[in-house]
Amino acid sequence: MRPFRPRSSGLTQITRGMGTLDAEVYDSIARSPSPLLDASMPALSRAADHSKLWMAIAAGLALSGRPSLQRGAARGISSLAVTSVVVNQGAKRIRRRDRPATALIPGPRLGRRSPTSNSLPSGHSASAAAFAVGVAVESAPAGLLLSALAGLVGLSRVATGAHYPGDVAAGLGIGAAIATVGARVVPPISEPSLSPAAPSVVDVAPNPDGAGLVVVVNPGSADGRGRRVLDAIREALPASEIVELDEGDDMAAVFDDAARRAQILGVAGGDGTVACAAGAAIAADVPIAVFPAGTFNHFARDIGCASVHSTIDAIKAGSASRVDAVWLNDTRLILNTASIGAHPHFVRVRRRLQNRISRPLATAVAVLQVLRNDPHVRIEVEGRVFDASLFLVGNSLYQPTGFLPSRRARIDDGLLDVRILETSHRWATVRLLGSLAAGRLQRSHLYHEMQVPEFGFRAVDGPVAVSHDGEVEQSYSQADFRVAYRILKVYRPVVAGRR
Repeated sequence: MRPFRPRSSGLTQITRGMGTLDAEVYDSIARSPSPLLDASMPALSRAADHSKLWMAIAAGLALSGRPSLQRGAARGISSLAVTSVVVNQGAKRIRRRDRPATALIPGPRLGRRSPTSNSLPSGHSASAAAFAVGVAVESAPAGLLLSALAGLVGLSRVATGAHYPGDVAAGLGIGAAIATVGARVVPPISEPSLSPAAPSVVDVAPNPDGAGLVVVVNPGSADGRGRRVLDAIREALPASEIVELDEGDDMAAVFDDAARRAQILGVAGGDGTVACAAGAAIAADVPIAVFPAGTFNHFARDIGCASVHSTIDAIKAGSASRVDAVWLNDTRLILNTASIGAHPHFVRVRRRLQNRISRPLATAVAVLQVLRNDPHVRIEVEGRVFDASLFLVGNSLYQPTGFLPSRRARIDDGLLDVRILETSHRWATVRLLGSLAAGRLQRSHLYHEMQVPEFGFRAVDGPVAVSHDGEVEQSYSQADFRVAYRILKVYRPVVAGRR
């Protein structure tokens, strides 16, 4: 009688067959004599150690000056960081696989040190794919080139004897998948599908020395950045008048006084200071020049004046156009965004803490408190009540869609960008995460997004705090927002071909 032998399952046989094929491909590469591989593969593999290669490339992209490449660098590094954690703390613990034997690898091609961690999957390959696909989400041409480089990094791990080809394939797949999911959670920035009218260019004369420019400066803004901005203005625009704000000054009164005697009202400070200056400039019907001197400088960045020298060049060249602003209850001017719920709570906590600890640490603590408290606000919009955790009204359309709007391609489209997120429903968090992963957030019943020229809400449970342009100043029972279409004249680089 023949002894009983359990039959191998089809999956086991396939796995064994793939393992055999994997080893045969590895042997073929190992045995292949190639001076080119000997010279290039070890150097490339070492360059990718600890992601040094990708960090260097990200730094180059960040310094390129092109927004798509800068966003690609940030997304690529973020994808790489998440992938590194997933691979090293998760995927490598699932199934043990020894590193391949290196006896057949030519000496010049052999890596200097033999890795001791699990061979499956390849962490170098996963990081390479995550970075390349992350960059490709924002810039397809750059991503295509980096994908080829990522493939070469994967090949270097096989050629130097660190991994089997299957390890590399698994790593590339994991990295690409994580970057793809990241693009679903935080969509890439793209040009809006709407086609607003061409920019409204203001006819101003070139001003090489700053004659008629009155600049109000907050010297202490952003840990002393205002002082450095002041020095740059005095050097480049010697005919300008500088007004330094003191701690006890009434900022609105100072701007009103400066606007009455100025041909150009300049402001050096953060977004809240710029919004105050904009109100005075509109009342006096003079153009405004924004010198970024705050922490984030959202408005200055979105009008193309991310640096002091960009604004100085626009003044000297006589380059200006009109942009939108938003009125809250016809009394408060808003240049960027207004919000209720989690964000005002975050701003209050951060402001209270940053007098005692550093701003980054204060920001981190404020985020943790907001997540723990999960503040909700009930508002009524056109007869419907929303229990909102996030409510945001933006001046013009923001990109990307979703929870993390970060920039505007235009600030003169005549629209409000309204976003409302509800998380009070049962399983709301799970449903939202599923919608994000599937790239279907805009179809979720918990997320509402609209683009309108006017918008209003009523606070159901009494006045709620409204933050705007980084400040929390007042609470409202009824809030009405409307666009003031192209009301503000601002010095800025005018896009070529759109004058």
